[in-house]
Amino acid sequence: MSNFTNKTVFITGASRGIGKAIGLRLAKEGANVVIASKTAEPHPKLEGTIYTAAAEMEEAGGKALPLVVDIRFEDQVEAAVVQAVETFGGIDILVNNASAIFLAGTVETPMKRFDLMHQVNARGTYLCSQKCLPHLLKGNNPHILNISPPLNMEEQWFKPHVAYTMAKFGMSLCVLGMAGEFRGKVGVNALWPRTTIATAAVKNLLGGDHMIQRSRKPAIMGDAAYHILSRDHHQCTGNFFVDDEVMAEAGVSDLSSYAVNPEFADQLMPDFFV
Repeated sequence: MSNFTNKTVFITGASRGIGKAIGLRLAKEGANVVIASKTAEPHPKLEGTIYTAAAEMEEAGGKALPLVVDIRFEDQVEAAVVQAVETFGGIDILVNNASAIFLAGTVETPMKRFDLMHQVNARGTYLCSQKCLPHLLKGNNPHILNISPPLNMEEQWFKPHVAYTMAKFGMSLCVLGMAGEFRGKVGVNALWPRTTIATAAVKNLLGGDHMIQRSRKPAIMGDAAYHILSRDHHQCTGNFFVDDEVMAEAGVSDLSSYAVNPEFADQLMPDFFV
């Protein structure tokens, strides 16, 4: 029996990309996956909905609960947590994956974009953690995993897009603080990719198909998350993990299978913050 059998994992932004990859990996191990995302209807530029993701996770071997949730709104998060607990009996893992991105300088960033990034990234992560923690504290090897970067307080990561970096580092500050606050009770860690990952954000906002071809598949983040969440929460907390380092610790040194295009496996685009 897998150590994820009948465990309940609450994942924000799990209808596509990295969140979906983590859900699929844990569903494969028998987990119950709560898909807390906004996309209920097909989007012209974005692949998948909470319902198509749920179908894939159940096909992979888990159980899925698709819920329409905008994590900017406290009542929606509260309702989703209640429904998750009513359906599966508790929550053992929270993955704060949902994120908003707008890459521009200080003068060029509209305040509505600044507000959106902080509402989704920093505040949304804090809100989901706050509402899930009463259940995580009763969970089986409970973990919070934020898809956020190491806290590298260097000018190079701030100057191109101060607002975005502040918002993403807000997620990482939640790791730093909550790992200490809940040490011995809940493992709280961050995971970030070494390279760009083939997601809608990379394709639509960062570099189109050219960058996708030089990216890794979301599956590497799913596998890395699996290895982190398999660890004992007493020993594994307060870490800022990078995906390839996690895989190396798990004994996987050849990552070529994760490349979108094997021809560019040695020419991958580095991600921000690492």
